[in-house]
Amino acid sequence: MPNVERLTTDGLRYREYGAVHRPNVVLVHGGPAARGYLEPVAMRLAARYRVLEPFQRGSQAGQQLSVDRHVRDLHGFVHDVCAGAETALVGHSWGAMLVLAFAAAFPADAGPLALIGCGTFDPASRAQLQQTLEQRLTAPIRAQLEHIERTEADPDARLAAMGRVIQPAYGYDLDPALGVDATCDARAHEQSWQDMLRLQADGIYPAAFARIDAPVLMLHGVADPHPGAMIRDSLLPFLPHLEHSELARCGHTPWLERHAAEEFYRVLLAWLRERLGASRPA
Repeated sequence: MPNVERLTTDGLRYREYGAVHRPNVVLVHGGPAARGYLEPVAMRLAARYRVLEPFQRGSQAGQQLSVDRHVRDLHGFVHDVCAGAETALVGHSWGAMLVLAFAAAFPADAGPLALIGCGTFDPASRAQLQQTLEQRLTAPIRAQLEHIERTEADPDARLAAMGRVIQPAYGYDLDPALGVDATCDARAHEQSWQDMLRLQADGIYPAAFARIDAPVLMLHGVADPHPGAMIRDSLLPFLPHLEHSELARCGHTPWLERHAAEEFYRVLLAWLRERLGASRPA
């Protein structure tokens, strides 16, 4: 089902898939600032839902990006584009973290939340992530990363190229044919992530998530270098109603995994159907 690209009233781009009379599913990309790669997930969900894929605000000269800016953008998007209709938010990686931040800031506006490969909220989890990646970075991957560092002058192109090279270290058995490349904004990535780290160091997150009443599902690949059990345990004190589902033979991007993609869609769609409802496929 083809997508239609539109602009919000604030001038932010988004893609729309599926029929408008169906419940809304908003897909929130990761990175930060890696746009467009969730298209395969959007296409699959569009058989049952109106799927919206907003592209987060990029870097601009003289302006500093923050988590609060992204949260307010997402709130404006849900308020304006979804217009009070049934809406679930599905975030991947950094996008899962942003979905939680949005729901904590605007709990009355948060519908069901699905977290795919959620990012880290404490130094111990990040240290485990880095240790796992160090073990998985083979000599050929390291050589390619060093070559990109030496030869690619454009920071956005460099970040995108490095992301493609390092992707196998984040997966279990990936099928590249199932994916599409992201476009990257290196400055937006750095500003957004550094602000998230600041908020964690100040004790804002994950404590603020105690305000969230919406149902929350955490979908995590067993082979994801992001340590799923540690991330879950860091969230549970503030989200005691958190549901956690592990995907076997699966890394950070379940929809690209040869062994786990169908199970990923089965679990996600069943959860959305139960908590959001859906019209029948066209």
